[in-house]
Parts: sequence; structure tokens; C-alpha cells
Amino acid sequence: MFFAMRKRTKKIFARYLILIAIAMAGVIYYALGVRSPIRESVMFNINSGDTVTSVARRLDSQKIVFSDMAFKMAIRMRGGRVQSGEYEIPRGASVWKIAGMFQRGKIATIKIVIPEGLTILQIKDLLRGASQLDGDVDCDDGRAVCDLADGDIFPDTYHVARGTSRLAVLELARKKMEGIKNNWIRTRRTPPAPLRGWDDVIILASIVQRETPRASEMPVVASVYLNRLRRGMRLQADPTVVYALTDGYGDMRGAPLLRGHLKIDSAYNTYRNNGLPPAPIANVGRAAIRAVMNPADTKYLYFVADGRGGHKFSSDYESHMKNHADWREIKKLNNPDL
Repeated sequence: MFFAMRKRTKKIFARYLILIAIAMAGVIYYALGVRSPIRESVMFNINSGDTVTSVARRLDSQKIVFSDMAFKMAIRMRGGRVQSGEYEIPRGASVWKIAGMFQRGKIATIKIVIPEGLTILQIKDLLRGASQLDGDVDCDDGRAVCDLADGDIFPDTYHVARGTSRLAVLELARKKMEGIKNNWIRTRRTPPAPLRGWDDVIILASIVQRETPRASEMPVVASVYLNRLRRGMRLQADPTVVYALTDGYGDMRGAPLLRGHLKIDSAYNTYRNNGLPPAPIANVGRAAIRAVMNPADTKYLYFVADGRGGHKFSSDYESHMKNHADWREIKKLNNPDL
């Protein structure tokens, strides 16, 4: 009887221990994995050399975690280290989630979009306006990024850490374009005549890029300019004149391009000079490069805006002048003062 009661007592005690363990696990799970005092997302910076204890104390003092001990426990369970950087801790983040962010170095990032067709000067202005970046856009220490020219940058969306230097973003874009160029050279692709190599491709692609925002239309625009080059005709591309008039900025800032502007004395003025301009007039994307390498098969020599965001193309001057007259009428309807 005594041994039977003792055995039953042990079983009951064991069950209590299991229930207590389950309850404690639930408490720990709630404390580390669910509970959060964060009502709005908050930025938190970990400096190089900060210890887990100092980070835990700051988190506690700023009411980001409910207990510095809970944070230290979570960090130990995740490997016992934190990585420096600026973190964006989201609303409702638990201690366990915060510890995971710090342990993996999941720092806050921002999205920098460099649109296709911008010049280097425009891109630098864009980066100056990105308040979450740091530093200047210019340098003179001999690095490649200090001597950028149009055509050197690949327009794209770049995800970088908050506080990244503006020069670092430019270098990312420069290296990406350099990689595309090197890959093109390795493939030994032959550009369409009369283009002679990568530089010619990018120069013409920059004109195509500035002429139309429509990727579907770019091969046709490229065909027009290639047809003109083959016939020895001047390109007569308005964007090259704008580039000359604005000293390489590439934007008239709302001012109209007038007939008199087409007489500007500049190597970039393709109304006065034969062939391609001496260098690209913008930074180009893949669609413009592909369009030049794979132009449409046309006999077109002219094009003019159609008033709907695209262009009308023609192979003879008479048709072009009719299309031009139509465009002038559209402009008058939209702008009676012109």
C-alpha cells in the first residue's frame, strides 16, 4: 500500500512538473515572441563596439523592449552577438524579432531609384535630394567615381543602408554599368553598321533614350538614326541640342526649344555636325541598348511626336512635313498661346 501511494504521488508530481514546464514555456514564448511595447516603428542605432549589455540597457530605457534581461536572454539564444548599423524596428516587434534583426545585421535600407535618361548632373541633384544618404556627390581623390561622364552610370533601383554615402551609390551604379560593358565586350557582339563598338552603341542609345520613354518604340527610333547615318544624313536630334544648350544638364527646365537654338555652335549639335556626337548625352537602360543592337527593319528617316506620348514615322520628307504640321496643330490645341 505504501509503495503504491508513493508511486502515485510521483506520477502526480511529474504531471505537475510537466504542466509547470509547459506554463513556463508559454510565458517565455509570450514574453520573448509576442509581447511588445512598440506602438510605432522606431529607429535604433548600434555603434561599432557596443556591447549586448549596453544595447539592452538603451532598448529598455527607450521603451523598445519591456526588459533588458529578456533581450539579453533572446540574444544569447540566437548566438550572443549584435551587429552595428541603423535599424528600423517595426511596430509590434517582439524581443525575439528584434534580437534576430540585430544578430543577422538586418539594418534599415532605403530605395534609391535612378531613372533612365538622366544626365550625371541630374543624377547628382537627385542624390543630393535624398536626405537619408550622407556625404557629397563630388570628389577629387583619383577614384573612377570622381570622374564620371554620361554613359558611365546604369539607371536602376538600388537598395542601400540608411546613411550610405552618395558617392557609394554612384559607385554601385558605375560598377553595374562597367559589368554590363565588360560582358558585352566578352561576347564580342558586332553592332549594326556604321557603329564601331561599345562607345558608339552607348552614344546612340543615349539619344534614343532621350527621344522616347516607350521601350516598344525604341527599336524604331534607333532604325531611323541608323538609316540616316548610313546615308550620310545628319541626325538632327533635338536632345543633343538641349544637351549643348544646358551645358550637359539635359533639361531646359520648362523653356521651349526654339528654331534659333538649332544653330548653337557645339560638337553636340547634330543639326550642324555629321555623325554621332562626341559622347553620350544621358545614362541609358537595357531597353535603349537592346534597341540600338537590334533595331527595327525599316526605311524610316524621320519622326515627329504624335501628341499621345509616341511618334509618327515616315520614310520621305513630304510625309514628314505633313506629320509635322499635324503635330503643330496638336500643340496649338493644347497651348493656344503658342
